[in-house]
Amino acid sequence: MKKYEGNYVDLFNRKIFKAEVIVEDGKILEVNPNDNNSDFYILPGLIDSHVHIESTMLIPSEFSKLAVKNGTVAVVSDPHEIANVLGKKGVEFMISNSRQTPLKIFFSVPSCVPATGFETSGANLSATDIDELFEKHKLLVLGEMMNYPGVIFDDPEVHAKLKVAQKHNAIIDGHIPGISGDQLKKYVASGISTDHECFTIDEALEKIKLGMKILIREGSAAKNFNELYPLITKFNKMVMLCTDDSHPDDLIKYGHINKILKMGLKQNIDVFDLLNAACINPVQHYNLPVGLLRKNDPADFIIVNNLSEFEILETIINGITVYSQNRILFNTERETPINNFKAKKIKPEDIKIETSSSKIKVIEVIDKELVTNSYTTKPNIENNNIISDIKNDVLKIVVYNRYSDQSIPQVAFINGFGLKAGAIATSIAHDSHNIISVGCSDEEICNAINEIIEHKGGLCYTKNKDFYTLPLEFAGLMTQEPAEHVANIYEKLNHVIKSNGSILTAPFMTLSFMALLVIPKLKIGDKGLFDVTEFKFTSLFE
Repeated sequence: MKKYEGNYVDLFNRKIFKAEVIVEDGKILEVNPNDNNSDFYILPGLIDSHVHIESTMLIPSEFSKLAVKNGTVAVVSDPHEIANVLGKKGVEFMISNSRQTPLKIFFSVPSCVPATGFETSGANLSATDIDELFEKHKLLVLGEMMNYPGVIFDDPEVHAKLKVAQKHNAIIDGHIPGISGDQLKKYVASGISTDHECFTIDEALEKIKLGMKILIREGSAAKNFNELYPLITKFNKMVMLCTDDSHPDDLIKYGHINKILKMGLKQNIDVFDLLNAACINPVQHYNLPVGLLRKNDPADFIIVNNLSEFEILETIINGITVYSQNRILFNTERETPINNFKAKKIKPEDIKIETSSSKIKVIEVIDKELVTNSYTTKPNIENNNIISDIKNDVLKIVVYNRYSDQSIPQVAFINGFGLKAGAIATSIAHDSHNIISVGCSDEEICNAINEIIEHKGGLCYTKNKDFYTLPLEFAGLMTQEPAEHVANIYEKLNHVIKSNGSILTAPFMTLSFMALLVIPKLKIGDKGLFDVTEFKFTSLFE
């Protein structure tokens, strides 16, 4: 038996009082009001309602150390990144590795592997595969249904997956940016209950009126809190908080869900409304076996210094203190890496583009957003090859299939990176995770891509034969190196990229979404330039 004293935060009755919390056998035995001298606050642990652990570049056992340090006791995680690389084997790895950690990681079953039929992934999860994963691991959620055209236009395989989820009484997560009206109504009517892709308040309001829960996202590249936070007060029961995709340096510097709570407090949002979104709502929506600091609940709670600074002093999960006094109180074991990588190195002539028109289409990046715009411009031509136009920030972008040794690089052009020298490349390219690169010259683009191939995955910046590389040995997505080590290298990469002209908040995170063919407007996959609005391939030339 263990006793904790302090200011008890009762979310259900929206009050705070002095109390003693008694824990025994991993559960809350009693909550007894008393007069104690502690100034600390005891409250339910925080929950990330939608996260891709792979995006932290850390395997689950390492990610969990950052999470509990920030007061997170549970996450709902969609492992569709590694599933796109390794299929069921990848999902099995994430589940197995997560057992090393006390963090409560609730994996959803990836619904869109591949995300579309217009790109090459390393695996395919059929409705039968999804059924097997639900059955074997008793999972609670079908991961975000990114293939919204498949839902709207009655793709048989997509609807077969939805039926499997309904068979298992699973919650179905959504992903439908920018769609409204009758098409949105049909999407929601299929049983999809959440969306984390809203980037305007009007979009969120339309979805709420149809019964969808809105997950307010604040990640490394996509930051929607400042636009959507009024929902927390006005529609409190319909809102949860999530990070979706965050890199380790942000998690170390700014925090996790606690970071979003601090942002809310600065906007004078009622602390109970914030904590409902971070604690009660995800537990109730996803039916999670996570405690909310009531008698007989699992003892999942945190202790903080106060409700303004929100400094995490202790994190307790199932009655065990897993973080205290700036120390992680559990250990993890080394894992054997798994991967899927067959690409051969390329040469500058492989990405040469001969002109056939006076105008080319250009992907236009919007900083801190996953959506893009597009426009046309006159190409920059040298020796009958369209090359990067550094002066006008129209750079060559290349996507290269990593799963074959016979593939051909696909080339387009992009505005908004601001790079003045060198090239960047990564094997993190949502969602199929082929190699993607942007650079100022064909030679440097090839050097960066070949560095990724050499390491069978990772992040790279190269300039004048100098290489700055972060290897990612697990599926080309993650590493088991400590978070601080990964964050240090990642920060150096960002620094050198920005010192060479990039104007983006998170260059690698933004680059990784330029191959995601389900988020408008213009993107590029390993099979060519793709018009997401029309949902079909399009020519580079106007």
